[in-house]
Amino acid sequence: MTAPNIKSTPRTATLNDIPALSRLWQETGLYRPYNPPEWDVKFALSSDEATLLVWEDNSDNIVGSVMAGHDGHRGWIYYMAVAPDLQKSGLGRKLIEVGENWLRDQGVWRMQLMVRSENKATQDFYAHLGYRACDVTVMQKDIDTPPADRP
Repeated sequence: MTAPNIKSTPRTATLNDIPALSRLWQETGLYRPYNPPEWDVKFALSSDEATLLVWEDNSDNIVGSVMAGHDGHRGWIYYMAVAPDLQKSGLGRKLIEVGENWLRDQGVWRMQLMVRSENKATQDFYAHLGYRACDVTVMQKDIDTPPADRP
């Protein structure tokens, strides 16, 4: 990695990281108002089938994140983000490796991720890491009150 001012390894996120993660995800275009970060962080940290890892700089500022989870069959990567000033430093690749390794340690052998269709740069990044686009349609249905609308 070419970013000399970051720590050598990531750590597991805590609930205290929510404000910093929210900022990082806003800076990197991952934030959506209908999907509050607090809910996703709490959900990941309370599950045995998920983790959220953060990478910090030497001043303890969060500069990267990756969430990994699985359903017992497939693994998924979410919220992989690198601070804009550290993009193209190798940190993104390292975060993906950390997420893949966590999933591998859980017994997962195939992982997937979703990239918004308009985000060509991110699609290119993942293709460079060996990911391939699959011919599938992702469908969703809200089966409960969205986190943003909960009291």
